[in-house]
Amino acid sequence: MSIAMTLASTIEAFNYYNLRYLFIGLLYTLSVSVISIALSFVFGSIFGIIVYEKIPYFSRWVSIAVDIVRNLPLLLIIFFMYFALPNIGVHLSIFWASIAAFTFFESAMVSEIVRGGIMAVDKGQFEGARANGLTNAQTMFRIVLPQAYKKIVPPLVSQFISLVKDTSLATGIVLPELMYRGQIIYGQNSNYMIPVFIMLAIIYFVVNFGLSLISKRIEKNLA
Repeated sequence: MSIAMTLASTIEAFNYYNLRYLFIGLLYTLSVSVISIALSFVFGSIFGIIVYEKIPYFSRWVSIAVDIVRNLPLLLIIFFMYFALPNIGVHLSIFWASIAAFTFFESAMVSEIVRGGIMAVDKGQFEGARANGLTNAQTMFRIVLPQAYKKIVPPLVSQFISLVKDTSLATGIVLPELMYRGQIIYGQNSNYMIPVFIMLAIIYFVVNFGLSLISKRIEKNLA
């Protein structure tokens, strides 16, 4: 293909309708990512605290469950949420099956990050808080967790950046997110393939680089 033809294909690929189509896909990607990040942060924090506290039997079972989920392929979990759950009477739309899968997987990953952050807090903080009459729960939520979260901002943001990129795996259940819509565009015209891939790479880079900048800003403010 000549350079002129390549340039023409690129211009055609980036027409208004295709860009609008990709933009809607980006909204799906961001929606799934934001909801999954919020939910996994909450559940991951809870699981991390439970594992750290070493509650008899309960913490052990939660720890085992976390280890199992962390070592499963994310794509398997996505397929399970959408294709397997209906067999036991749980029917989720593609959108919510994707969120359920990402939340399920990311909660396990975040729990280990949170647990590590809690362990990094000086033991004297625990002892000092208890000596001042704070209960174990008050010590954890008022003293320890705020310090732990400061320490885990970088790995936490890194994990969430991975989540944004992993949303592309939801093409397996036909979630109309960014990657899926890109495939639809170049599926109509193979000459669009390289321009579309370049555009997708730029969009993912901008979103994830933006998250990394926010992370650095948060770190600086918390320092």
